[in-house]
Amino acid sequence: MARELTHRLGQDSCEIPNEAVVREALELIIVDELSLEDEINAEARELLNQYGDYMRQQRIPYQEMFYKVKRKILAERKAISAQARGSGDREMKLSRDKINEISHKLAARLPRILGVRLKKTWNDVRLDIVNTLRDLLAREESVDKLAHQKITSQKRDIPEGSEEWQLLYRRYYDEEMKRYGIDLSVV
Repeated sequence: MARELTHRLGQDSCEIPNEAVVREALELIIVDELSLEDEINAEARELLNQYGDYMRQQRIPYQEMFYKVKRKILAERKAISAQARGSGDREMKLSRDKINEISHKLAARLPRILGVRLKKTWNDVRLDIVNTLRDLLAREESVDKLAHQKITSQKRDIPEGSEEWQLLYRRYYDEEMKRYGIDLSVV
């Protein structure tokens, strides 16, 4: 994601003398933001594990309680959930709010990277980041579906999660991304 974002920003939003440096800076922000969601999920699961017996006795649905606990942790940390919700976000793996938050952090970081110069206003660059992230996520979602369809259309049943399934998925996923001009094998 960071590689493609850097490439697209360098085309008309920013002057980027060293794409590797910019890509690394953007990647750090993206990974930090997305790993925060994993930490919060783990914390919510840990809390719920402590009350598992009580929840079973009271017949409290785990998923319902998980989302309540997660919302409380997010509120305490003043963090935005990355999980998409509602009908408008169903095609995205990240919520609109999280994309906006990440775009603010990425756009704020760009002018502080040595040699990077914005060719547009800060907010226009931020909006380019939002549009690029949405486009990449939408493409990724369609590529994911296509890879799944190719595997399920095989003449024999390949169990999802098996080693063969994972190898086929990776191959089909990479092939479809290349059709969009995104080569995942290049680092």
